[in-house]
Amino acid sequence: MHTTILVEFILYCLAMVAIGYYFSRKEMEHSDFLIGGGKLPGWALAFSERATGESAWLLLGYTGFVFMTGFSAIWVGVGIGLGVAFSWLFLARRFMDEAKKYNVMTLPGYLAARFESKGKIILWLATILIGSFMMFYFGAQIAGAGKTLFTVFGIKPLTGILVSFAIVIALSYLGGFVGVVWTDMIQSVMMLITLVGLPIMALIKINSEGLSVMDAVVAAGPTMDSWTGGLTGFALGILLFNNFAWFFGFLGGQPQLSARFMALKDKKEARTGATVAVVWVILAYVGAFLIGLTALTLYQGQAFADVETILPFMILDLFPEWAAGILLAGILAAIISTADSQLLVITSSASEDIIRNALSIKLTEKQLVLVSRLTIVGAGIVGLMIALFSKSLVYLVVGWAWAGVGCTLSPAIILTFFWKKYSGAGVIATIISGFVSTVVWISTPLEEIISSRFTTFFIALAFGIVFSLLFPEKQTTAAEDEKEISAENAINV
Repeated sequence: MHTTILVEFILYCLAMVAIGYYFSRKEMEHSDFLIGGGKLPGWALAFSERATGESAWLLLGYTGFVFMTGFSAIWVGVGIGLGVAFSWLFLARRFMDEAKKYNVMTLPGYLAARFESKGKIILWLATILIGSFMMFYFGAQIAGAGKTLFTVFGIKPLTGILVSFAIVIALSYLGGFVGVVWTDMIQSVMMLITLVGLPIMALIKINSEGLSVMDAVVAAGPTMDSWTGGLTGFALGILLFNNFAWFFGFLGGQPQLSARFMALKDKKEARTGATVAVVWVILAYVGAFLIGLTALTLYQGQAFADVETILPFMILDLFPEWAAGILLAGILAAIISTADSQLLVITSSASEDIIRNALSIKLTEKQLVLVSRLTIVGAGIVGLMIALFSKSLVYLVVGWAWAGVGCTLSPAIILTFFWKKYSGAGVIATIISGFVSTVVWISTPLEEIISSRFTTFFIALAFGIVFSLLFPEKQTTAAEDEKEISAENAINV
């Protein structure tokens, strides 16, 4: 048992819960609980967005993926890096403006308001989509926590899962969106410290022992030193598409990320956020990639029962206990920051999109906040069951959720923002086709050939275009057009 690390873990968890409790003491309206009420700075939202977007799958899943596949794993990082940059540079301000224009707080709420004639159907379908896949995403985070605590302390994964679950529920229940953003900011910095500090220490040890990263990668397998995985032609195209396909989930379709864009105050804050996010993603993915390669070098020939425990294993091997505790807390930080945001997304879909808008149930602000908090507990319990009984790797489960939600709703956002002929029927077709194609694809051997992250995006995109052309949106009158232009001008002012 690593006593020093355990004490640091406990102090970290208590600090996060204390922050959540601090914000719970403040009187919050429903908009404050779900989206911060437009009061948060852009840099904090950017740190929060990155911590939320990069979960246990980055520190555990991606580092293990690099360890198994070598240089060709770089294309995952490239796809995600470009996706993050695109979303902040080209979509964030549009989300901010559209949220103010339509007075909405959620991604489904925006699509429903934008295509009002089909609004309630869109709300129901989007909520079912988000709830279904986000439960698995949440479960993957909690399972990742169990792996981390098992590797560090040797405690049963069940105990680690239950402890992490309790912390996430407490943070989400108490502080809402504001509390989550500020705890995310701290956690995001801790993640960077881990991802940057660990490969530096590993490279120092490699140099002192006269080892060679390139020699180790070559010795690990015949294709490990190839940036293309040793493939050519069509097979190479499939490899690049499968790894790069994470890009498509960043095009506005992840509701836990778009919520940060919608919470931005103004254009200045959006520019600040974009700078912080792009720098963060470059440092994080270069660090994670190097962790996988240096692990190959330091532990060549050593077998791991679970490659997704390489990062905590390296930390314990290379750092003294006091430093290891800080770095390992970065893994727990990644898990908590993503899990609590996923619970808030599910919560907002239930309380805002369904109860308030789809069902038009009249509740006071306090009642809506209470409903949101009760939803957090209920959704968390379902996610906990998934974490306890799922045997899939964190990397795979997150990939499926990324396809089901991000690569389904991203076409809907891109078409809404940039294609005037997109219609309510097109949105419905996009959501249904994306949901069905993801479930079908991951249930067959096709997933091993072409990733559902790629196929879902283009299937949903195609259905959205075709159904928009077949069932166009009703033409607005000149008066309605003038009203919309006036609203846009007011936002710009």
